[in-house]
Amino acid sequence: MEINNGSSTTDFILLGFSDQPQLQSIISVVVFIFYIVTLVGNTTIILVSYLDSQLHTPMYFFLSNLSFLDLCYTTSIIPQMLVNIWGPKKSITYGGCVLQFFFALDLGATECLLLAVMAYDRYAAICQPLHYTVIMHPELCQKMVLTSWLGGLGSALILCSLTMKLPRCGNREVDNFFCETPALIKMACVYSRVIEIVVFALGVVFLLVPLSLILISYGVITRAVMRIKSAGGWKKVLNTCGSHLSVVIPFYGTASIYIYMKPQDTSSQEQGKFFTLFYTVITPSLNPLIYTFKKQ
Repeated sequence: MEINNGSSTTDFILLGFSDQPQLQSIISVVVFIFYIVTLVGNTTIILVSYLDSQLHTPMYFFLSNLSFLDLCYTTSIIPQMLVNIWGPKKSITYGGCVLQFFFALDLGATECLLLAVMAYDRYAAICQPLHYTVIMHPELCQKMVLTSWLGGLGSALILCSLTMKLPRCGNREVDNFFCETPALIKMACVYSRVIEIVVFALGVVFLLVPLSLILISYGVITRAVMRIKSAGGWKKVLNTCGSHLSVVIPFYGTASIYIYMKPQDTSSQEQGKFFTLFYTVITPSLNPLIYTFKKQ
């Protein structure tokens, strides 16, 4: 990927929260703590799911993939962010920015699809319990996960290629703490209708469609649950679906749709940084806190 005006050899400046220096130290400590929780907690989930044969179920197969995804996602963003906050320079190389941008897109889109897959798994477990093992057989689970990863990869290749080709006319300042879509598009010195259409289309495919499928799945689950008379049945349903919902709600509700589906303007930019901070730093650390290793 080449950039106009020879800027492919120029470092970018990550502004981050530099306009709020009094908060930077606090933010860096909070980010570091949540990053450690993310590393330790999600690594533990992956290892325990692999080592405990009783957890070799579709739910924990998907959860292990989600944990691995969150590990990669946070690692592609947080170390550079902390270096910029604690160090004298706020720069990132062009190559580093491209890689950060690409992996953030890839892993973010993959997570959207994976959460939808996990919702289908919960639907099968609640609404088709007698046929669950037949429906969610290992081959299907592997294909669903592979499709999620390939879908995220495809979207990242498309948007990253188009965005990084936009002329910037010497602009080097990325108005965020990492190289992400809205900030990089904002750097361009020309308006691109194509980019706008692609971002909207990918937003529909990787945000609205998976979210709609999740809502449909839980709508069907809710209707099935209403027929349950016993308290034990209600408790089982809550244990089965509650953890997944606890991940879906903050991921979709506080972050992705706000950042990528809402038009960007000056007044929303600073607020957007904190929403971005939430779903890039805090949300990935929630899995170890939300999920408990209960036999399904």
